[in-house]
Amino acid sequence: MLKIFCKNTGTFQEFQEGTTLLDMLPAFEFERPYDILSAKVNNVSEGLKFRVFNNRDVEYLDYRSYNGRNVYCRSLSFLLCKAVRDLYPDFRVILRRPISKGFFCAVDKPDGTQVTEEETAAIRGLMRDLVERDIPFRRHEVQLAEAIRIFKKLGYDDKVKLLQTSGDVYITYYTLQDTADYFYDALVPSTGLLKVWDLTPYRGGMLLRVPDRHAPGELAPFFEQPKTFDVFAETLRWNRIMELDNVGDVNCACLNGKASDLIQVAEALQEKKIVQIAEDIEQRHHLEDPVRIVLITGPTSSGKSTFCKRLSVQLKACGLHPVSFSTDDYFVNRVDTPKFPDGSYDFDNFETVDHDYLQEDVLQLLAGEEVEVPEYNFVTGRREFNGKKLKLDERSILLIEGIHALNPMLTNLVPDATKFRIFINTITSISLDDHNCIPTSDNRLLRRIVRDYNKGAFSARETIANWPNVRRAEVKWIYPYQEVADVLFNSVYLLEFAVMRTHAERILATVPKNCPEYSEAHRLLLFLHYFVPVSDKELPPTSFIRTYIG
Repeated sequence: MLKIFCKNTGTFQEFQEGTTLLDMLPAFEFERPYDILSAKVNNVSEGLKFRVFNNRDVEYLDYRSYNGRNVYCRSLSFLLCKAVRDLYPDFRVILRRPISKGFFCAVDKPDGTQVTEEETAAIRGLMRDLVERDIPFRRHEVQLAEAIRIFKKLGYDDKVKLLQTSGDVYITYYTLQDTADYFYDALVPSTGLLKVWDLTPYRGGMLLRVPDRHAPGELAPFFEQPKTFDVFAETLRWNRIMELDNVGDVNCACLNGKASDLIQVAEALQEKKIVQIAEDIEQRHHLEDPVRIVLITGPTSSGKSTFCKRLSVQLKACGLHPVSFSTDDYFVNRVDTPKFPDGSYDFDNFETVDHDYLQEDVLQLLAGEEVEVPEYNFVTGRREFNGKKLKLDERSILLIEGIHALNPMLTNLVPDATKFRIFINTITSISLDDHNCIPTSDNRLLRRIVRDYNKGAFSARETIANWPNVRRAEVKWIYPYQEVADVLFNSVYLLEFAVMRTHAERILATVPKNCPEYSEAHRLLLFLHYFVPVSDKELPPTSFIRTYIG
C-alpha cells in the first residue's frame, strides 16, 4: 500500500500501488471552487493520469495556479489543433504567443489567404462539440525513433527537427481520438474540463481566448495591443527571412556551424533599431516643440539600463548630448518603502519613488539650472549625495530610465510634446514547435535568476519565490503604459535561450527538491534541454545578454 500526503488537506491516505492522481482525488476532501487540472508530486508538476508507485507528497492544483493554467492552455491548444486538422487538413496552424489576454494563432493556408470568419466559426463549433463529448487525452511513451516516424508521417517537420535535436531516448506524445500531437508537458484528463474559452478572428489569424486567472469561470478581458503585436510581427518576419520558425530550425543551424553568424545578425538588427530610434529623437529634437526628455521603461530584466547606454552612444553620434539618471536613485529611504500586508517591502510600488522630488529636479534641469542628483545606496537603503551634478544645454537630451518612467504621474508637469517614450520588452517570437509556444516571461525569469545568482544578491530559490510578486507588480505598475509608448523595443533574439542554457542549468540545479520553488526550477531545466547550447564567446560586450551572464 502507498501512503500519500495531501498538502491541500494536511492528511495522509493509503492507496494501491499504481493508483492515478485522478483516482486518489475523491479520497481527499477540501474546498474545490474550480476544477482540479493537475498536481505537484514531490514538487514536480504531473498530469492527473500520473500513476504513483511510491510514498509521495501531492498537491492538487486548479486554474488559479501557474501550473494549472499551463496544463489548461496546453490542452486547449491541442483541442484547437485537432479541430483544424479534422476540418482543414491542409491548413497549418501555428500558436505563436500570448497577446491581448489570449494566444495568437497564425494560420498558413495553401492559397495564401487569411483565415475567414466562416472558417473560424467552423473550427470553434467543432471544438465545442469535442468538449461536450468529454473525450480523453491519451498519453503514450515511445522510443524517439518511433515518435519521429509518427510525426514524419503526419507532416510535422517542426516536431521532427525538435525531437531529432533534443537528445532524448524516449518521449511522450498525446492522442485525441485519432489525432496525435506532441506537447512538452502534461494535459488535462479529458476535453470536458475545457469549459471556458473562445476563438475569434484576429489580425489575419485567430485569437484563442482563455479564462481569467483570478476568475477561472470567466474569460480574461480582451484588450487591444496593436504596438506590441507590430513588434512581434516584425520579429517574426525576420525569423521567416532567416528560415528559423521554431527551435528545431535554430538547433539545426547551430549544429551546422551557423551560431556565430546568427549572433552577429541578431546583434546587428538590434543595433539598427537603436540607430533608427536615435535618429527619430534627433529629428524631433529640432522641431518647434523639441523633444527634451526620453523616458525608458520596461519590466524587470528587460534590459533598460543596457538600452539606455546603447541609445546614449547613438544619440552622441547624432550630435546630441545625452544626460541620464535612473528613477532608482530617487527611491525613498528603505524605512519609508511601502509594504505588503505580510510586512515585506513592496519595492515595485510607485510610491517607492519620491516622484515629487524627481519631477522638481527635472523641471529645474529643463529650466537650464544645475542640479545635484542623488544616488541610492542599496546596501544602506538610503539616498546619498556624492557630488553628481547635471546641467542641460541646447544639445542635451535627458534620459530617465526605470520601471515607473512612463507613469504619467512621474512627469505630469512636463509638457507631453517634450517627451519621447520607449518601452523595452522581451517578446519571444520563436516557438518550440508550431503547437508549443514559449511563455513570455521565461526570458526575463532566466535572466534574473542568472544575474541575481552571479551578483550574490539572491539564490535561484529566492528569485523564483519572489517572481509572482514581481509579475503582479508589472501588471499593476508597468504594462498599463506599454501601448502609450512612442516606440517598443524588443531586447530578445533567437539564440538567447541557447546561450543562457549553460549558465542557467548549473544555477537551477542548486534549488533543493524539498522546497516549493523546485517545481519551477525543474520546469525550466526541462525547457532548456530543448536548446542546443551555444557558447557566449561571440557575444559583444554591449549585448543585452552580457548584462546578465557577465
